[in-house]
Amino acid sequence: MKRKTKERIGYIALNLAFILLCLVTLIPIYYAVNVSFSGPGSSLSGDFSFLPENPSLENYRAILFDEPFLLWLKNSLLLSVGTVAIAMLCAVTAAYACSRWRFKGRRPLLMALLVLNAFPQVLSLFAYYRILRLAGLLNSHIGLMLIYAGSMCVFAVWNMKGYFDSIPVEIEEASKIDGANDAQMIWRIVLPLAKPAIVVTCVMVLITVWNEYLFATTFLLNSDYYSLAAGLYQLQSNDYTRSWPLFTAASILASIPLLLIFFKIQKYMVSGLTAGGVKG
Repeated sequence: MKRKTKERIGYIALNLAFILLCLVTLIPIYYAVNVSFSGPGSSLSGDFSFLPENPSLENYRAILFDEPFLLWLKNSLLLSVGTVAIAMLCAVTAAYACSRWRFKGRRPLLMALLVLNAFPQVLSLFAYYRILRLAGLLNSHIGLMLIYAGSMCVFAVWNMKGYFDSIPVEIEEASKIDGANDAQMIWRIVLPLAKPAIVVTCVMVLITVWNEYLFATTFLLNSDYYSLAAGLYQLQSNDYTRSWPLFTAASILASIPLLLIFFKIQKYMVSGLTAGGVKG
């Protein structure tokens, strides 16, 4: 009886600790929401209060109508969707080939991809700039999509390969016995089974592109082509026009699409991430 009581107390204490940790992580988010509803004169250096100072929607009105927020939002959607399409088209085919075919140089290729992923992307900034300028793709969304897709393909290939490895080969062999050709087998059998991994990988690529600003501010020379992250960076880059309430309002609006996507696909998150980590 005493052992069960101790286990129950420990279980309750562990749950309380996790609840406290969640509350602590929510404090910065709540503070950002608080500041976004504050008056224009508010700043992060002021005293913390649980209620906004002079609460109003002026910051949200200003970011939506006085700043090119909607243009940046459109650019972010274009970059994200385009990058996901290019990266996943390449990654799914490459991952399936690496999972099912035992061709010469397969293992060194996978190791090379892993090594490339270990290097910080900022090291390739100058090389990317030269390539885009020579190709005439500087200051264009197409050029930036190609950079993003190439950068994210490594993660996507490894995550998708792990999931393909977890799909029994016998299922594919059974479909061939039933008369399906290779295209039908992949389209009707393999891809539906890999749907959790595909959805999760797409979302991870989308989140990375949505939040990236270094490449965007370097390769896009015209602010009209900026993504949301690049636009928000520009919004805070000038010390004389910096407004933290305006910035927090913009950040919250920029986070809403990602939150909606996450809540929509959360049922795929566990299976997509865990199965993608299986080695083969």
